[in-house]
Amino acid sequence: MPAAAAPRYRRILLKLSGEALMGDDAYGINRETLWRIVTEVKAVADLGVELGVVIGGGNIFRGMAGASTGMDRATADYMGMLATVMNAMALADAMRQANLQARVQSALNIEQVVEPYIRGKAIRYLEEGKVVVFGAGTGNPFFTTDTAAALRGSEIGAEIVLKATKVDGIYTADPKKDPAATRFARISFDEAIGRDLKVMDATAFALCRDQKLPINVFSIFKPGALKRVVMGEDEGTLVHC
Repeated sequence: MPAAAAPRYRRILLKLSGEALMGDDAYGINRETLWRIVTEVKAVADLGVELGVVIGGGNIFRGMAGASTGMDRATADYMGMLATVMNAMALADAMRQANLQARVQSALNIEQVVEPYIRGKAIRYLEEGKVVVFGAGTGNPFFTTDTAAALRGSEIGAEIVLKATKVDGIYTADPKKDPAATRFARISFDEAIGRDLKVMDATAFALCRDQKLPINVFSIFKPGALKRVVMGEDEGTLVHC
């Protein structure tokens, strides 16, 4: 029998939006959706791939939305960071129930609840086969969790940032509005900028480009998509240098 194919990536940073946890609910965490995401993550971890996860908080509170209603932007962003910690705890708890070892590290110090972010400790957990879930974004207001994903991915030596979305890649136009839109299998950072494609926010995108850290945009709602990306199959859109 031929040997089983090896994963293309040894260590990855998975960026999950808070909205991904809502499922069909209006807000909060849908338990069935949470379990399905954990199942996808476990399938990759079982391959021996080391996973860091950055989670957003938009299913509970979004800083920019709070600021748009007149709230101080920094205060709203800190509230959003706390929402990401809640999501990180829920995600890690579901992983443990699925017999997947997980640790939560927060950029804000809430030591009675979760560990503080310590880079060396996070890398050691990854080497031990534990999934590390990073909460509280970068720990600073005015930065998105996309930027946190680019930052943590760079810090832990991830080989790629996987951005999980509702769409199965980057298209020439909005596929919901233009039936003729086609998906890019691969696109360079420079071409994505030239076409004004909104892959990530500008700060996150620039950091990934400067660090030569590729990005793959894929749908977390497509069964098996995460594993196919990790195995190097044609899934989603690869943004490369």
